[in-house]
Parts: sequence; structure tokens; C-alpha cells
Amino acid sequence: MCREKKIEKREDKKMKKSNFAALILGTISGVFFALGMCMALLPEWGMRNQGIVSGVIGLVLMLITVGVWRKMEGKAPIKVSGKTIGATVLGVLGALLLGVGMSLCMVFSKMVLGIVIGIIGIVVLLLLIPLLKRLHD
Repeated sequence: MCREKKIEKREDKKMKKSNFAALILGTISGVFFALGMCMALLPEWGMRNQGIVSGVIGLVLMLITVGVWRKMEGKAPIKVSGKTIGATVLGVLGALLLGVGMSLCMVFSKMVLGIVIGIIGIVVLLLLIPLLKRLHD
């Protein structure tokens, strides 16, 4: 009995192939995206165009990662609906507001304005939770 439980526990700790593939692809795409951001945004490097290309490669790999993971998990492809588009637009808007707020604080020394815009971005991102998960009692 005790040995069977140990074997069951070991089986629970194993990583699924789909999660491992997503981990590897996600890491590679994240490195491409981050390196592209650095290349494009650091004027000292002088590699803006190459950075944009690297960032786009990272984004494409991220989308491929989602597709590969969903396929390996046997899940249906993501359906494009008004709710999906709205959530995507809201997420992008929130991230941009948060980023603008951070930039105003760190680059342009506009602390109060940057903090206010950053908090608005955080609130917009928090709105995604009830939109996507629906509130219930």
C-alpha cells in the first residue's frame, strides 16, 4: 500500500510534455522579445531596427507557443469574439498606461503625473478580472 502511494505521488510531480514545450518556447520567445526591447529602446546600442525585428520575432514565437500548448493539451483554438477583442484591447490599454506612467516617473521626472497615470493603468488591468472571470456569490 505504502509503495503504491509513493509511486502515485511521484507520478503527480512529473511535468507534462505540453508544459515543458511551453516552458522552452516561452523562454526563447521572452528572450527574443526582451533583447529586442533593449536593442530598440537603448540609443547607446544604435540597433533600433534590429531590435524591432527581434521583438517581433519574440511576439510571433509567443503566439506560436500558445497555439502549440493548446494543441498539445487537446484544447480548442481560441475563438475570436467581441469579448476576446475587448479584453485584449483593455489589456493593451492598461499595459500602455502603466508603461507611460513608469516612463514619466523614471525618464521625465514627472512623479505625480506618472504615479497617477500608472495607477489608472493598474486599475484598468484589474478590470480584466471581473470581465473575464465573472463575479458571483
